[in-house]
Amino acid sequence: MPYVNIKITREGATAEQKAMLIKGVTDLLVTILDKKPATTFVVIDEVAFEDWGVGGLPVDEYRRQLASGAT
Repeated sequence: MPYVNIKITREGATAEQKAMLIKGVTDLLVTILDKKPATTFVVIDEVAFEDWGVGGLPVDEYRRQLASGAT
């Protein structure tokens, strides 16, 4: 009984995009591991920017530095 938790930053993923993620992950587990869709659970958590960090920085600062070529 697979349980997959996807965490993304909260920046406007649509219900359709989330449905595509759920279907895609489920299909992958069916194809690769022969798991049953009826017992495959996929949860999507949206995390606020201020609660997410990359490379020792809040994600918004990291992206700014990346865009400026500093990272």
